[in-house]
Amino acid sequence: MASEEAKTGKSMDAIMALCKRRGFIYQASEIYGGINGFWDYGPLGAQLKKNLRDAWWEDMIMRPCWGKNGPNGRPVRCVPLETRIIQHPKVWAASGHISGFNDPMVDDKETKQRFRADHLCGLYLREVASDGPPIGIQYQGFINDIREFRAGDPELTAVASTEGEALELLMPQLKKRFKGVDVSAHVEVEHDVQADIYIHDANQQRAWIAKLKMIPLALLKERIAYIKSPFSGKMGHLTDPRQFNLMFKTIVGATGTEDDTAYLRPETAQGVFVQFKNVVDTTRVKIPFGIGNTGTSFRNEVTPRNFTFRSREFEQAELEFFCHPDESFEWYKFWRDFRMDWWKSIGLAGDNLILREHEKDELSHYSVGTSDVEYRFPFTAPGFGELEGIAHRGCFDLTQHQQHSGAKMEYNDTERGEILPNGGRRGERYIPHCIEPAAGLDRGVLALICEAYSRDESRPSPEVMKFHPRIAPIKAAVFPLVAKEGMPEVADKLHAELSQRFWRQGAIEIDEKQSIGKRYARMDEAGCPYCFTIDGDTLTNQTVTVRDRDSGAQERIGIDKVAAFLTEKIGG
Repeated sequence: MASEEAKTGKSMDAIMALCKRRGFIYQASEIYGGINGFWDYGPLGAQLKKNLRDAWWEDMIMRPCWGKNGPNGRPVRCVPLETRIIQHPKVWAASGHISGFNDPMVDDKETKQRFRADHLCGLYLREVASDGPPIGIQYQGFINDIREFRAGDPELTAVASTEGEALELLMPQLKKRFKGVDVSAHVEVEHDVQADIYIHDANQQRAWIAKLKMIPLALLKERIAYIKSPFSGKMGHLTDPRQFNLMFKTIVGATGTEDDTAYLRPETAQGVFVQFKNVVDTTRVKIPFGIGNTGTSFRNEVTPRNFTFRSREFEQAELEFFCHPDESFEWYKFWRDFRMDWWKSIGLAGDNLILREHEKDELSHYSVGTSDVEYRFPFTAPGFGELEGIAHRGCFDLTQHQQHSGAKMEYNDTERGEILPNGGRRGERYIPHCIEPAAGLDRGVLALICEAYSRDESRPSPEVMKFHPRIAPIKAAVFPLVAKEGMPEVADKLHAELSQRFWRQGAIEIDEKQSIGKRYARMDEAGCPYCFTIDGDTLTNQTVTVRDRDSGAQERIGIDKVAAFLTEKIGG
Protein backbone atom coordinates (compact mmCIF):
# COMPACT_ATOMS: atom_id res chain seq x y z
CA MET A 1 0.00 0.00 0.00
CA ALA A 2 2.97 2.31 0.47
CA SER A 3 3.54 2.41 -3.28
CA GLU A 4 -0.10 3.43 -3.82
CA GLU A 5 0.30 6.37 -1.47
CA ALA A 6 3.54 7.43 -3.13
CA LYS A 7 1.86 7.47 -6.55
CA THR A 8 -1.47 9.07 -5.64
CA GLY A 9 -1.04 10.67 -2.24
CA LYS A 10 -3.85 8.43 -1.01
CA SER A 11 -3.61 5.14 0.87
CA MET A 12 -6.21 2.50 0.09
CA ASP A 13 -5.74 1.12 3.60
CA ALA A 14 -6.64 4.53 5.07
CA ILE A 15 -9.66 4.89 2.77
CA MET A 16 -10.95 1.42 3.67
CA ALA A 17 -10.44 2.12 7.39
CA LEU A 18 -12.42 5.35 7.14
CA CYS A 19 -15.19 3.57 5.22
CA LYS A 20 -15.54 1.09 8.07
CA ARG A 21 -15.21 3.63 10.89
CA ARG A 22 -17.68 6.14 9.48
CA GLY A 23 -20.22 3.64 8.15
CA PHE A 24 -19.73 3.84 4.40
CA ILE A 25 -18.93 0.19 3.60
CA TYR A 26 -18.77 -2.99 5.70
CA GLN A 27 -17.61 -6.50 4.88
CA ALA A 28 -20.73 -8.62 4.28
CA SER A 29 -21.40 -11.22 7.03
CA GLU A 30 -18.48 -9.75 8.98
CA ILE A 31 -19.35 -11.38 12.33
CA TYR A 32 -19.01 -14.77 10.62
CA GLY A 33 -15.67 -13.94 9.04
CA GLY A 34 -17.06 -12.27 5.93
CA ILE A 35 -17.57 -13.69 2.45
CA ASN A 36 -15.17 -12.75 -0.30
CA GLY A 37 -16.55 -10.53 -3.05
CA PHE A 38 -19.59 -9.24 -1.15
CA TRP A 39 -19.93 -5.88 0.60
CA ASP A 40 -22.68 -4.14 2.56
CA TYR A 41 -23.25 -0.38 2.60
CA GLY A 42 -23.57 1.33 5.98
CA PRO A 43 -25.81 4.33 6.68
CA LEU A 44 -23.55 6.85 4.94
CA GLY A 45 -22.65 4.50 2.09
CA ALA A 46 -26.27 3.56 1.43
CA GLN A 47 -27.24 7.22 1.16
CA LEU A 48 -24.21 8.02 -0.99
CA LYS A 49 -25.08 5.20 -3.38
CA LYS A 50 -28.73 6.29 -3.46
CA ASN A 51 -27.67 9.83 -4.32
CA LEU A 52 -25.50 8.53 -7.16
CA ARG A 53 -28.31 6.30 -8.42
CA ASP A 54 -30.82 9.16 -8.20
CA ALA A 55 -28.48 11.51 -10.08
CA TRP A 56 -28.13 8.91 -12.86
CA TRP A 57 -31.91 8.35 -12.95
CA GLU A 58 -32.65 12.07 -13.14
CA ASP A 59 -30.02 12.88 -15.80
CA MET A 60 -30.49 9.78 -17.97
CA ILE A 61 -34.21 9.06 -17.79
CA MET A 62 -36.30 11.82 -16.24
CA ARG A 63 -34.39 14.75 -17.76
CA PRO A 64 -32.05 13.06 -20.24
CA CYS A 65 -28.77 14.84 -20.91
CA TRP A 66 -29.89 17.83 -18.81
CA GLY A 67 -32.54 18.65 -21.42
CA LYS A 68 -30.03 19.06 -24.26
CA ASN A 69 -30.88 18.08 -27.83
CA GLY A 70 -29.33 15.08 -29.49
CA PRO A 71 -27.42 15.01 -32.80
CA ASN A 72 -30.77 14.93 -34.62
CA GLY A 73 -31.64 18.34 -33.12
CA ARG A 74 -34.47 16.95 -31.00
CA PRO A 75 -34.68 16.49 -27.22
CA VAL A 76 -33.38 13.12 -26.03
CA ARG A 77 -36.19 10.76 -24.98
CA CYS A 78 -35.72 7.88 -22.52
CA VAL A 79 -38.13 5.70 -20.54
CA PRO A 80 -37.59 3.54 -17.42
CA LEU A 81 -37.82 -0.22 -17.05
CA GLU A 82 -37.35 -2.64 -14.19
CA THR A 83 -36.52 -6.25 -15.03
CA ARG A 84 -35.98 -9.37 -12.93
CA ILE A 85 -32.73 -10.81 -11.66
CA ILE A 86 -33.80 -14.23 -12.92
CA GLN A 87 -34.70 -14.45 -16.61
CA HIS A 88 -35.58 -17.46 -18.75
CA PRO A 89 -32.39 -19.52 -19.30
CA LYS A 90 -32.79 -19.11 -23.07
CA VAL A 91 -32.13 -15.39 -22.64
CA TRP A 92 -28.55 -16.23 -21.67
CA ALA A 93 -28.21 -18.75 -24.48
CA ALA A 94 -29.23 -16.08 -27.00
CA SER A 95 -26.91 -13.47 -25.50
CA GLY A 96 -23.96 -15.87 -25.57
CA HIS A 97 -23.41 -15.91 -21.82
CA ILE A 98 -23.96 -19.64 -21.37
CA SER A 99 -21.46 -20.60 -24.07
CA GLY A 100 -19.03 -17.69 -23.90
CA PHE A 101 -19.10 -16.19 -20.42
CA ASN A 102 -16.27 -18.38 -19.21
CA ASP A 103 -12.82 -18.18 -17.66
CA PRO A 104 -10.22 -20.96 -17.88
CA MET A 105 -9.58 -22.28 -14.35
CA VAL A 106 -6.54 -24.09 -12.92
CA ASP A 107 -6.14 -25.87 -9.57
CA ASP A 108 -2.95 -26.44 -7.61
CA LYS A 109 -2.86 -30.22 -7.05
CA GLU A 110 -1.04 -29.80 -3.73
CA THR A 111 -2.70 -26.80 -2.08
CA LYS A 112 -6.10 -27.23 -3.82
CA GLN A 113 -6.21 -23.49 -4.49
CA ARG A 114 -7.99 -22.35 -7.64
CA PHE A 115 -7.31 -19.34 -9.83
CA ARG A 116 -7.82 -18.04 -13.34
CA ALA A 117 -5.47 -19.63 -15.83
CA ASP A 118 -5.28 -16.48 -17.93
CA HIS A 119 -3.60 -14.76 -14.99
CA LEU A 120 -0.55 -16.89 -15.72
CA CYS A 121 1.56 -14.42 -17.61
CA GLY A 122 3.25 -14.85 -20.92
CA LEU A 123 4.50 -11.49 -22.15
CA TYR A 124 5.69 -10.62 -25.61
CA LEU A 125 7.05 -7.14 -26.28
CA ARG A 126 7.61 -5.44 -29.61
CA GLU A 127 9.36 -2.22 -30.52
CA VAL A 128 7.09 0.13 -32.47
CA ALA A 129 7.63 3.02 -34.85
CA SER A 130 10.01 5.70 -33.64
CA ASP A 131 7.32 8.37 -33.83
CA GLY A 132 5.09 6.39 -31.47
CA PRO A 133 5.51 5.25 -27.84
CA PRO A 134 8.90 3.58 -27.33
CA ILE A 135 7.35 0.25 -26.32
CA GLY A 136 4.38 -1.72 -27.53
CA ILE A 137 3.31 -4.93 -25.80
CA GLN A 138 1.15 -7.60 -27.34
CA TYR A 139 0.24 -10.97 -25.88
CA GLN A 140 1.24 -13.89 -28.10
CA GLY A 141 0.98 -16.89 -25.77
CA PHE A 142 3.54 -18.68 -23.68
CA ILE A 143 7.14 -18.48 -24.90
CA ASN A 144 9.46 -21.08 -23.47
CA ASP A 145 12.66 -19.05 -23.58
CA ILE A 146 13.89 -15.59 -22.68
CA ARG A 147 15.84 -13.69 -25.31
CA GLU A 148 17.54 -10.35 -25.19
CA PHE A 149 16.42 -7.47 -27.35
CA ARG A 150 18.85 -7.04 -30.24
CA ALA A 151 18.92 -5.60 -33.76
CA GLY A 152 16.99 -7.71 -36.21
CA ASP A 153 15.20 -9.52 -33.41
CA PRO A 154 12.80 -6.94 -31.95
CA GLU A 155 11.33 -9.26 -29.33
CA LEU A 156 11.37 -9.35 -25.57
CA THR A 157 9.76 -12.46 -24.16
CA ALA A 158 9.12 -13.98 -20.76
CA VAL A 159 7.10 -16.76 -19.23
CA ALA A 160 6.05 -16.72 -15.59
CA SER A 161 3.40 -17.86 -13.12
CA THR A 162 2.35 -14.40 -11.97
CA GLU A 163 2.34 -10.87 -13.31
CA GLY A 164 4.99 -9.87 -10.79
CA GLU A 165 7.32 -12.70 -11.75
CA ALA A 166 6.93 -11.86 -15.43
CA LEU A 167 7.98 -8.29 -14.78
CA GLU A 168 10.97 -9.42 -12.74
CA LEU A 169 12.13 -11.39 -15.76
CA LEU A 170 11.50 -8.48 -18.11
CA MET A 171 13.00 -5.65 -16.12
CA PRO A 172 16.68 -6.42 -16.87
CA GLN A 173 15.85 -6.45 -20.58
CA LEU A 174 13.83 -3.25 -20.36
CA LYS A 175 16.65 -1.48 -18.54
CA LYS A 176 19.16 -2.75 -21.07
CA ARG A 177 16.94 -1.53 -23.91
CA PHE A 178 16.56 1.94 -22.37
CA LYS A 179 20.09 2.61 -21.19
CA GLY A 180 20.40 5.63 -18.94
CA VAL A 181 16.64 5.77 -18.31
CA ASP A 182 15.09 4.93 -14.96
CA VAL A 183 12.51 2.33 -16.02
CA SER A 184 9.93 0.69 -13.77
CA ALA A 185 6.76 -1.21 -14.52
CA HIS A 186 3.76 -2.92 -12.98
CA VAL A 187 0.79 -4.98 -14.14
CA GLU A 188 -2.81 -4.29 -13.16
CA VAL A 189 -5.38 -6.93 -14.10
CA GLU A 190 -8.14 -4.79 -15.53
CA HIS A 191 -10.80 -6.63 -17.49
CA ASP A 192 -11.95 -10.23 -17.67
CA VAL A 193 -9.84 -10.90 -20.75
CA GLN A 194 -6.84 -8.62 -20.41
CA ALA A 195 -4.45 -6.83 -18.10
CA ASP A 196 -2.81 -3.45 -18.36
CA ILE A 197 0.96 -3.10 -18.22
CA TYR A 198 2.40 0.26 -17.27
CA ILE A 199 6.01 1.10 -18.11
CA HIS A 200 7.26 4.24 -16.39
CA ASP A 201 10.08 6.50 -17.49
CA ALA A 202 10.89 8.49 -14.37
CA ASN A 203 13.34 10.82 -16.11
CA GLN A 204 10.87 11.92 -18.75
CA GLN A 205 7.85 11.42 -16.49
CA ARG A 206 5.98 9.40 -19.04
CA ALA A 207 4.08 6.12 -18.87
CA TRP A 208 3.30 3.75 -21.71
CA ILE A 209 0.27 1.51 -21.41
CA ALA A 210 -0.06 -1.82 -23.18
CA LYS A 211 -2.37 -4.82 -23.05
CA LEU A 212 -1.90 -8.39 -21.96
CA LYS A 213 -4.43 -10.61 -23.72
CA MET A 214 -6.08 -13.76 -22.39
CA ILE A 215 -4.02 -16.90 -22.88
CA PRO A 216 -5.40 -19.21 -25.60
CA LEU A 217 -6.70 -22.29 -23.83
CA ALA A 218 -5.19 -24.72 -26.32
CA LEU A 219 -1.71 -23.25 -25.90
CA LEU A 220 -2.10 -23.21 -22.14
CA LYS A 221 -2.86 -26.93 -22.12
CA GLU A 222 0.34 -27.59 -24.02
CA ARG A 223 2.49 -25.57 -21.61
CA ILE A 224 0.80 -26.23 -18.25
CA ALA A 225 3.27 -28.97 -17.21
CA TYR A 226 6.18 -26.54 -17.56
CA ILE A 227 4.67 -23.69 -15.53
CA LYS A 228 5.31 -23.19 -11.83
CA SER A 229 2.34 -22.98 -9.50
CA PRO A 230 2.03 -19.48 -8.01
CA PHE A 231 1.04 -21.16 -4.70
CA SER A 232 3.55 -23.97 -4.23
CA GLY A 233 6.21 -22.74 -6.64
CA LYS A 234 6.50 -26.25 -8.07
CA MET A 235 6.44 -27.17 -11.73
CA GLY A 236 3.92 -29.74 -12.89
CA HIS A 237 1.56 -29.15 -9.95
CA LEU A 238 -1.20 -27.44 -11.94
CA THR A 239 -4.24 -29.22 -13.36
CA ASP A 240 -5.18 -28.84 -17.00
CA PRO A 241 -7.25 -25.67 -17.47
CA ARG A 242 -10.98 -26.05 -17.87
CA GLN A 243 -13.70 -23.53 -18.54
CA PHE A 244 -15.62 -22.08 -15.60
CA ASN A 245 -18.84 -20.17 -16.24
CA LEU A 246 -19.10 -16.95 -14.27
CA MET A 247 -22.89 -17.04 -13.86
CA PHE A 248 -24.42 -18.12 -10.56
CA LYS A 249 -26.77 -21.08 -10.98
CA THR A 250 -30.01 -21.46 -9.07
CA ILE A 251 -33.09 -23.70 -9.17
CA VAL A 252 -36.59 -22.46 -10.01
CA GLY A 253 -39.50 -24.46 -8.63
CA ALA A 254 -39.91 -27.22 -6.08
CA THR A 255 -38.64 -30.26 -8.00
CA GLY A 256 -35.02 -29.16 -7.93
CA THR A 257 -33.75 -30.98 -11.03
CA GLU A 258 -31.25 -29.86 -13.67
CA ASP A 259 -34.21 -29.10 -15.93
CA ASP A 260 -35.14 -26.34 -13.49
CA THR A 261 -31.75 -24.60 -13.68
CA ALA A 262 -31.78 -20.83 -14.00
CA TYR A 263 -29.14 -18.14 -13.56
CA LEU A 264 -28.71 -14.93 -11.64
CA ARG A 265 -28.24 -12.29 -14.30
CA PRO A 266 -24.64 -11.23 -15.06
CA GLU A 267 -25.90 -7.92 -16.50
CA THR A 268 -29.13 -5.92 -16.59
CA ALA A 269 -29.00 -5.17 -20.33
CA GLN A 270 -30.59 -8.37 -21.62
CA GLY A 271 -33.82 -7.73 -19.71
CA VAL A 272 -34.17 -4.51 -21.71
CA PHE A 273 -33.63 -6.22 -25.05
CA VAL A 274 -36.23 -8.92 -24.42
CA GLN A 275 -38.81 -6.26 -23.46
CA PHE A 276 -38.00 -3.95 -26.38
CA LYS A 277 -41.13 -4.76 -28.38
CA ASN A 278 -43.39 -4.49 -25.33
CA VAL A 279 -42.04 -1.02 -24.59
CA VAL A 280 -42.57 0.09 -28.21
CA ASP A 281 -46.09 -1.39 -28.34
CA THR A 282 -47.30 -0.01 -24.99
CA THR A 283 -45.83 3.50 -25.05
CA ARG A 284 -45.64 6.36 -27.52
CA VAL A 285 -41.85 6.28 -27.87
CA LYS A 286 -40.35 6.60 -31.33
CA ILE A 287 -36.86 5.91 -32.61
CA PRO A 288 -34.48 7.28 -31.43
CA PHE A 289 -35.17 6.59 -27.75
CA GLY A 290 -33.56 4.91 -24.76
CA ILE A 291 -34.68 2.38 -22.17
CA GLY A 292 -32.87 2.68 -18.85
CA ASN A 293 -32.76 0.61 -15.69
CA THR A 294 -30.70 0.05 -12.58
CA GLY A 295 -30.34 -3.15 -10.63
CA THR A 296 -28.18 -5.85 -9.11
CA SER A 297 -26.13 -8.25 -11.21
CA PHE A 298 -23.95 -11.19 -10.24
CA ARG A 299 -20.69 -12.61 -11.54
CA ASN A 300 -18.95 -15.49 -9.82
CA GLU A 301 -15.53 -13.84 -9.96
CA VAL A 302 -12.73 -16.23 -9.11
CA THR A 303 -10.53 -13.55 -7.57
CA PRO A 304 -12.61 -10.60 -6.26
CA ARG A 305 -10.19 -7.83 -5.33
CA ASN A 306 -9.49 -4.16 -4.74
CA PHE A 307 -12.25 -3.53 -2.20
CA THR A 308 -15.57 -3.08 -4.05
CA PHE A 309 -13.96 -2.63 -7.47
CA ARG A 310 -14.38 -6.27 -8.50
CA SER A 311 -17.21 -7.92 -6.56
CA ARG A 312 -19.46 -10.91 -7.06
CA GLU A 313 -22.63 -8.88 -6.46
CA PHE A 314 -22.81 -5.37 -7.86
CA GLU A 315 -25.26 -2.78 -9.08
CA GLN A 316 -25.42 -1.41 -12.60
CA ALA A 317 -27.03 1.62 -14.20
CA GLU A 318 -27.49 0.93 -17.90
CA LEU A 319 -29.19 2.65 -20.80
CA GLU A 320 -29.92 0.92 -24.08
CA PHE A 321 -30.43 3.67 -26.66
CA PHE A 322 -32.06 2.54 -29.91
CA CYS A 323 -31.57 4.43 -33.15
CA HIS A 324 -31.53 4.08 -36.92
CA PRO A 325 -28.37 2.37 -38.25
CA ASP A 326 -27.45 5.42 -40.34
CA GLU A 327 -27.44 7.65 -37.25
CA SER A 328 -25.89 5.21 -34.82
CA PHE A 329 -22.30 6.43 -34.91
CA GLU A 330 -23.37 10.03 -34.26
CA TRP A 331 -25.40 8.85 -31.26
CA TYR A 332 -22.42 6.80 -30.08
CA LYS A 333 -20.22 9.90 -30.05
CA PHE A 334 -22.99 11.90 -28.37
CA TRP A 335 -23.41 9.45 -25.49
CA ARG A 336 -19.66 8.92 -25.14
CA ASP A 337 -19.09 12.64 -24.63
CA PHE A 338 -22.10 13.18 -22.39
CA ARG A 339 -21.19 10.36 -20.03
CA MET A 340 -17.70 11.79 -19.59
CA ASP A 341 -19.18 15.22 -18.85
CA TRP A 342 -21.65 13.67 -16.41
CA TRP A 343 -19.00 12.06 -14.23
CA LYS A 344 -17.13 15.37 -14.20
CA SER A 345 -20.31 17.17 -13.07
CA ILE A 346 -20.60 15.11 -9.86
CA GLY A 347 -17.05 15.56 -8.69
CA LEU A 348 -14.65 13.45 -10.75
CA ALA A 349 -13.25 16.28 -12.87
CA GLY A 350 -9.48 16.44 -13.14
CA ASP A 351 -6.50 14.33 -14.15
CA ASN A 352 -7.89 11.23 -12.45
CA LEU A 353 -10.61 10.85 -15.09
CA ILE A 354 -10.02 9.95 -18.74
CA LEU A 355 -12.05 8.80 -21.74
CA ARG A 356 -10.33 5.96 -23.57
CA GLU A 357 -11.39 4.70 -26.99
CA HIS A 358 -10.88 0.96 -27.43
CA GLU A 359 -8.43 -0.29 -30.01
CA LYS A 360 -9.87 -2.49 -32.76
CA ASP A 361 -8.40 -5.65 -31.24
CA GLU A 362 -10.15 -4.90 -27.92
CA LEU A 363 -13.65 -4.66 -29.37
CA SER A 364 -16.25 -7.35 -28.82
CA HIS A 365 -17.11 -9.25 -31.98
CA TYR A 366 -20.41 -7.35 -32.30
CA SER A 367 -19.09 -3.89 -31.38
CA VAL A 368 -18.54 -1.07 -33.87
CA GLY A 369 -16.93 1.11 -31.22
CA THR A 370 -16.46 1.22 -27.47
CA SER A 371 -15.11 3.85 -25.11
CA ASP A 372 -14.42 3.57 -21.40
CA VAL A 373 -14.67 6.29 -18.83
CA GLU A 374 -11.75 5.38 -16.59
CA TYR A 375 -10.70 6.60 -13.16
CA ARG A 376 -7.28 6.52 -11.55
CA PHE A 377 -7.90 4.56 -8.34
CA PRO A 378 -5.09 4.33 -5.77
CA PHE A 379 -4.72 0.61 -6.60
CA THR A 380 -4.47 1.23 -10.37
CA ALA A 381 -2.17 4.28 -10.22
CA PRO A 382 -0.54 5.51 -12.29
CA GLY A 383 -2.97 3.72 -14.58
CA PHE A 384 -6.75 3.75 -14.66
CA GLY A 385 -9.65 1.38 -13.96
CA GLU A 386 -12.89 1.12 -15.89
CA LEU A 387 -15.79 3.10 -14.44
CA GLU A 388 -18.24 2.95 -17.34
CA GLY A 389 -18.30 1.54 -20.83
CA ILE A 390 -20.10 3.20 -23.74
CA ALA A 391 -20.56 0.57 -26.43
CA HIS A 392 -21.95 0.67 -29.95
CA ARG A 393 -23.57 -2.78 -29.92
CA GLY A 394 -25.02 -2.59 -33.43
CA CYS A 395 -28.12 -4.75 -33.85
CA PHE A 396 -26.48 -7.82 -32.32
CA ASP A 397 -28.67 -8.27 -29.24
CA LEU A 398 -32.08 -7.71 -30.85
CA THR A 399 -31.06 -9.94 -33.76
CA GLN A 400 -29.94 -12.73 -31.42
CA HIS A 401 -33.20 -12.65 -29.46
CA GLN A 402 -35.21 -12.57 -32.69
CA GLN A 403 -33.42 -15.68 -33.93
CA HIS A 404 -33.66 -17.60 -30.66
CA SER A 405 -37.21 -16.66 -29.65
CA GLY A 406 -38.91 -16.27 -33.02
CA ALA A 407 -40.34 -12.91 -31.90
CA LYS A 408 -40.00 -10.09 -34.43
CA MET A 409 -37.73 -7.33 -33.20
CA GLU A 410 -38.09 -5.10 -36.25
CA TYR A 411 -39.19 -1.51 -35.75
CA ASN A 412 -41.69 0.06 -38.14
CA ASP A 413 -40.39 3.61 -38.64
CA THR A 414 -43.30 5.60 -40.10
CA GLU A 415 -41.15 8.75 -40.35
CA ARG A 416 -38.86 7.22 -42.98
CA GLY A 417 -39.17 5.82 -46.45
CA GLU A 418 -40.63 7.09 -49.70
CA ILE A 419 -42.98 10.08 -49.58
CA LEU A 420 -46.49 9.04 -50.63
CA PRO A 421 -48.95 11.15 -52.71
CA ASN A 422 -50.86 12.04 -49.54
CA GLY A 423 -47.69 13.50 -48.00
CA GLY A 424 -47.16 10.62 -45.64
CA ARG A 425 -44.25 8.18 -45.60
CA ARG A 426 -44.23 4.59 -46.79
CA GLY A 427 -42.28 3.66 -43.68
CA GLU A 428 -39.17 1.56 -43.16
CA ARG A 429 -38.72 -1.64 -41.20
CA TYR A 430 -35.37 -2.36 -39.60
CA ILE A 431 -33.75 -3.75 -36.49
CA PRO A 432 -32.49 -0.71 -34.57
CA HIS A 433 -28.89 -0.29 -33.57
CA CYS A 434 -28.13 0.14 -29.89
CA ILE A 435 -25.76 2.45 -28.01
CA GLU A 436 -25.17 1.28 -24.45
CA PRO A 437 -23.76 3.53 -21.71
CA ALA A 438 -23.28 0.99 -18.90
CA ALA A 439 -22.07 2.29 -15.53
CA GLY A 440 -21.17 0.41 -12.38
CA LEU A 441 -22.75 2.10 -9.37
CA ASP A 442 -20.47 0.33 -6.90
CA ARG A 443 -17.40 1.39 -8.84
CA GLY A 444 -18.90 4.85 -9.08
CA VAL A 445 -19.28 5.05 -5.30
CA LEU A 446 -15.71 3.80 -4.86
CA ALA A 447 -14.38 6.41 -7.30
CA LEU A 448 -16.32 9.18 -5.53
CA ILE A 449 -14.94 8.04 -2.17
CA CYS A 450 -11.36 7.86 -3.46
CA GLU A 451 -11.63 11.26 -5.14
CA ALA A 452 -13.24 12.87 -2.09
CA TYR A 453 -10.67 11.53 0.36
CA SER A 454 -8.18 14.20 1.35
CA ARG A 455 -6.03 15.11 4.32
CA ASP A 456 -5.59 18.41 6.15
CA GLU A 457 -3.25 17.99 9.12
CA SER A 458 -4.33 21.35 10.57
CA ARG A 459 -7.85 20.07 11.36
CA PRO A 460 -9.03 18.16 14.44
CA SER A 461 -9.45 15.17 12.13
CA PRO A 462 -7.01 15.31 9.22
CA GLU A 463 -9.29 13.19 7.02
CA VAL A 464 -11.83 15.18 4.98
CA MET A 465 -14.28 13.72 2.45
CA LYS A 466 -14.82 16.43 -0.15
CA PHE A 467 -17.92 15.07 -1.86
CA HIS A 468 -19.75 17.14 -4.45
CA PRO A 469 -22.79 18.58 -2.62
CA ARG A 470 -25.16 16.79 -4.99
CA ILE A 471 -24.01 13.35 -3.93
CA ALA A 472 -22.87 14.00 -0.34
CA PRO A 473 -24.81 11.64 1.98
CA ILE A 474 -25.24 14.32 4.66
CA LYS A 475 -26.18 17.70 3.23
CA ALA A 476 -25.94 19.79 6.37
CA ALA A 477 -25.52 19.58 10.12
CA VAL A 478 -26.97 21.76 12.87
CA PHE A 479 -24.99 22.29 16.08
CA PRO A 480 -26.12 24.00 19.28
CA LEU A 481 -22.90 25.45 20.66
CA VAL A 482 -23.83 24.32 24.15
CA ALA A 483 -26.64 22.12 25.42
CA LYS A 484 -28.29 24.91 27.44
CA GLU A 485 -29.56 28.50 27.35
CA GLY A 486 -32.26 27.64 24.80
CA MET A 487 -29.77 26.73 22.04
CA PRO A 488 -30.90 23.07 21.72
CA GLU A 489 -34.49 24.19 21.20
CA VAL A 490 -33.50 26.59 18.40
CA ALA A 491 -31.32 23.89 16.84
CA ASP A 492 -34.16 21.36 16.98
CA LYS A 493 -36.48 23.77 15.18
CA LEU A 494 -33.96 24.53 12.43
CA HIS A 495 -33.13 20.84 12.05
CA ALA A 496 -36.82 19.97 11.66
CA GLU A 497 -37.30 22.71 9.06
CA LEU A 498 -34.30 21.62 6.98
CA SER A 499 -35.16 17.92 7.27
CA GLN A 500 -38.67 18.57 6.00
CA ARG A 501 -37.32 20.62 3.10
CA PHE A 502 -34.31 18.54 1.99
CA TRP A 503 -35.09 14.93 2.90
CA ARG A 504 -35.02 13.88 -0.78
CA GLN A 505 -31.45 15.10 -1.22
CA GLY A 506 -29.94 13.50 1.88
CA ALA A 507 -29.72 13.58 5.63
CA ILE A 508 -29.70 16.67 7.85
CA GLU A 509 -27.81 15.88 11.06
CA ILE A 510 -28.06 17.42 14.51
CA ASP A 511 -25.23 16.95 17.00
CA GLU A 512 -24.61 18.46 20.44
CA LYS A 513 -22.01 16.03 21.80
CA GLN A 514 -18.40 17.04 22.57
CA SER A 515 -16.56 20.18 21.46
CA ILE A 516 -17.50 22.06 18.30
CA GLY A 517 -14.13 21.10 16.80
CA LYS A 518 -14.81 17.38 17.24
CA ARG A 519 -18.27 17.81 15.76
CA TYR A 520 -16.75 19.52 12.71
CA ALA A 521 -14.28 16.65 12.47
CA ARG A 522 -17.05 14.04 12.41
CA MET A 523 -18.87 15.92 9.68
CA ASP A 524 -15.63 16.35 7.68
CA GLU A 525 -15.10 12.58 7.75
CA ALA A 526 -18.71 12.04 6.66
CA GLY A 527 -18.37 14.55 3.80
CA CYS A 528 -21.02 17.01 5.04
CA PRO A 529 -20.51 20.24 3.04
CA TYR A 530 -22.12 22.75 5.46
CA CYS A 531 -22.51 23.04 9.23
CA PHE A 532 -24.73 25.59 10.97
CA THR A 533 -23.95 26.54 14.57
CA ILE A 534 -26.48 28.01 16.99
CA ASP A 535 -24.69 30.22 19.53
CA GLY A 536 -25.34 33.13 21.87
CA ASP A 537 -25.63 35.61 19.01
CA THR A 538 -28.36 33.49 17.45
CA LEU A 539 -30.55 34.15 20.46
CA THR A 540 -30.05 37.91 20.24
CA ASN A 541 -29.83 38.71 16.52
CA GLN A 542 -31.24 35.57 14.83
CA THR A 543 -28.04 34.75 12.89
CA VAL A 544 -26.11 31.49 12.69
CA THR A 545 -22.55 30.59 11.76
CA VAL A 546 -22.24 28.56 8.56
CA ARG A 547 -19.00 26.69 8.05
CA ASP A 548 -17.80 25.49 4.64
CA ARG A 549 -16.27 22.00 4.70
CA ASP A 550 -13.69 22.45 1.95
CA SER A 551 -12.23 25.79 2.93
CA GLY A 552 -13.07 25.80 6.63
CA ALA A 553 -14.26 29.39 6.18
CA GLN A 554 -17.12 30.67 8.33
CA GLU A 555 -19.70 33.40 7.83
CA ARG A 556 -22.86 34.53 9.55
CA ILE A 557 -26.25 34.52 7.88
CA GLY A 558 -29.79 35.01 9.13
CA ILE A 559 -31.39 31.87 10.50
CA ASP A 560 -34.32 32.56 8.19
CA LYS A 561 -31.92 32.47 5.22
CA VAL A 562 -30.49 29.00 5.92
CA ALA A 563 -32.97 27.08 3.74
CA ALA A 564 -32.41 29.45 0.81
CA PHE A 565 -28.65 29.17 1.29
CA LEU A 566 -28.82 25.36 1.09
CA THR A 567 -31.16 25.46 -1.88
CA GLU A 568 -28.64 27.59 -3.77
CA LYS A 569 -25.76 25.27 -2.86
CA ILE A 570 -27.32 21.81 -3.26
CA GLY A 571 -30.65 22.37 -5.02
CA GLY A 572 -34.06 21.36 -3.75
